[in-house]
Amino acid sequence: MATTTSQMRMPPANVRSLRLGVRGYSLTIKAVTTLILAAGAAFIIIPLLYMLSISLRDRSQVRQGSLDLIPMRHVEVSIDGREQPLYRVTVDGTVREMALVRRAPGGMGLFVDPAAPAQTYELVLREQSPVRVIAIHPENYPEALTVVPFGRYFFNTLLVTFVGMIGMLFSCSLVAYGFSRFRARWLNVLFLVLLSTIMLPRQVTLLPVYVLYQNIGWVDTLLPLIVPQFFANAYDVFLLRQFFMTIPLELDDAAKLDGASPLQTLLYVIIPMARPALVTVAVFHFLYAWNDFYEPLIFLHSRENWTMAVGLQTFNALYAVNTHLIMAASVVMIIPPIILFFLSQRIFMQGVVITRMAEK
Repeated sequence: MATTTSQMRMPPANVRSLRLGVRGYSLTIKAVTTLILAAGAAFIIIPLLYMLSISLRDRSQVRQGSLDLIPMRHVEVSIDGREQPLYRVTVDGTVREMALVRRAPGGMGLFVDPAAPAQTYELVLREQSPVRVIAIHPENYPEALTVVPFGRYFFNTLLVTFVGMIGMLFSCSLVAYGFSRFRARWLNVLFLVLLSTIMLPRQVTLLPVYVLYQNIGWVDTLLPLIVPQFFANAYDVFLLRQFFMTIPLELDDAAKLDGASPLQTLLYVIIPMARPALVTVAVFHFLYAWNDFYEPLIFLHSRENWTMAVGLQTFNALYAVNTHLIMAASVVMIIPPIILFFLSQRIFMQGVVITRMAEK
């Protein structure tokens, strides 16, 4: 009946096999999840890579319709005073470089040797490979940004975005603080009325708002895009209120015992603790204001007042044949939101998670 201590502590074989099975199942789930997320990320990022690739090509490269991510161009040689594409062809078992001078019926092509253009060779075109080299054109960016005054558009967009963001954070913080910390009769009813405005389409209020701005002389200025942000909107108020409600009320009582007013409590107690939620709504507002096309199109008539969204759309209409320049301007437009997201990613995700927990 003698049993060693190691034998007594060792789990039975069926328990060990069960643990190994559970561990293997967990690893399989993680591997499948990682593959699905990687496939989704690739599906999303490939169009962005193609946009970047096209922005670095010239017009001839764009017309070639190549699906390569790296900008390539066909090598051309002069045949009888005309530039013809160069191919690697197989003639009598020998690989040679010849120029395609004409396409023939049945998928055939007429090729000539640049050194002896008098003799032609009729070969199956799809069996030959074009000679291509890497050709990157970074000059597309300064050209695209100077054809139209994108610098002015960029400044207008920054002004609308950041000044409006300051107004949004100021007004929404005050309103959310009132709804989350104060107690008054009909306060919940007022909050429901505020939330109901989310369901109201902007097109419904467009005409009276436009008439109002026209009467006070704000049409064709940036004021209709900035000033309304200083009056709280329901969506951001809701997110901030839900986050404020997760902050213990005991902190307000402690601040009150120290002689702090409600405004001081908001500034020195609530705001520092609500930084993740504030960053979250700030990022949401930045993306909304930066990409907004509808309101700037309605209220801004002069070209010098346009934002990037309106300027890019007009640029697309005027220079539709210059796809590479359009893509270059589009890349410049999406760079600031990407940079902002990566800089605030950690605290942004923290704010989203905590706000979702508060909603539950």
